[in-house]
Amino acid sequence: MSVAAVQPARSGGYRRGIVLVLLGALASSWMGLGVRMFEDATAWQILAIRSFSMMVFLLIIIAWRNPGQILSTFRQAAGATLVGGVAIAVAFCGIIVAIQSTTVANAMFLLAAAPFLAAILGRLFLGEHVRPATWLAIVVSLSGVGIMVAENISFGHLWGNVAAAAAALGLAVFLVALRSKPNIEMLPVAAFGGLLGTIAALFMCFVVTGVGLSLSTHDVGLAIALGVFQLGLACYFITVGARYVPAAEVALLNLVEVVLGPLWVWMAFSETTGPYTLIGGALVLAAVIGDTLTGERERRRQIARAKPSVFD
Repeated sequence: MSVAAVQPARSGGYRRGIVLVLLGALASSWMGLGVRMFEDATAWQILAIRSFSMMVFLLIIIAWRNPGQILSTFRQAAGATLVGGVAIAVAFCGIIVAIQSTTVANAMFLLAAAPFLAAILGRLFLGEHVRPATWLAIVVSLSGVGIMVAENISFGHLWGNVAAAAAALGLAVFLVALRSKPNIEMLPVAAFGGLLGTIAALFMCFVVTGVGLSLSTHDVGLAIALGVFQLGLACYFITVGARYVPAAEVALLNLVEVVLGPLWVWMAFSETTGPYTLIGGALVLAAVIGDTLTGERERRRQIARAKPSVFD
């Protein structure tokens, strides 16, 4: 069945979804600031504790929202949980590999392709209509991210670039999986992704790198906080918001994280923000705002056309 057949038609549902996804992007945007505060933790150690904390947090939320029905909740979303969980775990790990193997600029630019990939996958597998305004917003936002990272982007670093592209694809598949069953609880998808992310990170910590999880209390506490208040809240808001908003638009809204991340670092550490970052960030915000406004207007028109005439 096409998602269009079950997607809430009310404009209020779309607005609610937009707000929830933006809250998710806001929560996610603190990651860069949080990473700056670690003392000695490696990226894989952070991912292991952060993913586990996120999983526990989401399991608590699932139990609270579905008392006495945790197993049935997972069974209802079984197919989407398997596909989406693997996809978001790939995204988590891909980002780590990308940051370690290529420039941050390359990683950011390739990750910005997620809305484009989500639009294509949503159309192919769910029959989601992608508005012309959304396609335009995707192009403008990708251009904006390109401008933000223009000074530092580079060629080479093949495996790092591949990992970043895999992360973008993983995020797109995750969002499409969430949209596949918008009328049921889909938090198990993100929780399962947290489990897989934990397993993968622990394998890297103990088997590949051999660093284990010997961390200071400060680093453990910070990683747990990021898992709950950054990644956990982000996954919660985005998962619930995706019920009302097409996958391509969810991915587009999530690019607000790219704009806010440098802002928090600048506010906390007075890190210089160059003109390219400001210009590119303005383009991304303009694309997101424009797409949201045109989406709201189109839904109002759909509601108006659906209302019966007094002469009917």
